[in-house]
Amino acid sequence: MTGPAVEAVDVTRSYVLEGGVTVDALRGVSLRIDPGEYVAIIGPSGSGKSTLMHLLGCLDRPTTGTLLIAGSDVATLDDTALAELRNHTIGFVFQSFQLLPRITATANVAMPLVYRGTPRGERIERARTALESVGLGHRLDHRPTQLSGGEQQRVAIARALVSEPTVLLADEPTGNLDTKSGTDVMAILESLNAEHGVAVVLVTHDHELADRARRRIRIRDGLIESDDDATMQSSNR
Repeated sequence: MTGPAVEAVDVTRSYVLEGGVTVDALRGVSLRIDPGEYVAIIGPSGSGKSTLMHLLGCLDRPTTGTLLIAGSDVATLDDTALAELRNHTIGFVFQSFQLLPRITATANVAMPLVYRGTPRGERIERARTALESVGLGHRLDHRPTQLSGGEQQRVAIARALVSEPTVLLADEPTGNLDTKSGTDVMAILESLNAEHGVAVVLVTHDHELADRARRRIRIRDGLIESDDDATMQSSNR
């Protein structure tokens, strides 16, 4: 694709709580993420990073400002169009895996293609290919309860990839994993970024994970505190 994968201009997001109290989760965020970037968004609890992830993933809309996803202004889209944009553009990997426990790994991975209306034979084939790409070709018919935590997260990555997204949002993807499984999952995400050009946006409070990214955006109190490019810094040393 040409142009940025994601672009936010002076985006705010406010919530009105019970009793009429307004909370400003984001207070004017501007950023651009290009195709193929590897970005970590870091910040303490309550900083606004999860709110920003929800906006970037088309799960919510800004209160004010402009948010473009693959060139589309989310403010101009109704719920159906926003869901379609999300299904075609964004892949999600969550800390809690969010797999359906009663169906196989293949059926879990194929789920986004069901919503897209892809014929059954094609979606099963694509789901199997995605699982093989993350090293789970031998677990196609296993249910999540029959898989380790690391394997479940790899199923979640395959599910995120099956729609061929331009952006993959990973929210604390190693948070429920042991050290080895977490390392394996990060290696898969980084391979997807390097070899397939998928823009990876990692949302984390873990500075070790963040340091693996080529660019780190620090957010605090609903504002971007800093935005540094590790590659540029390295070349300037």
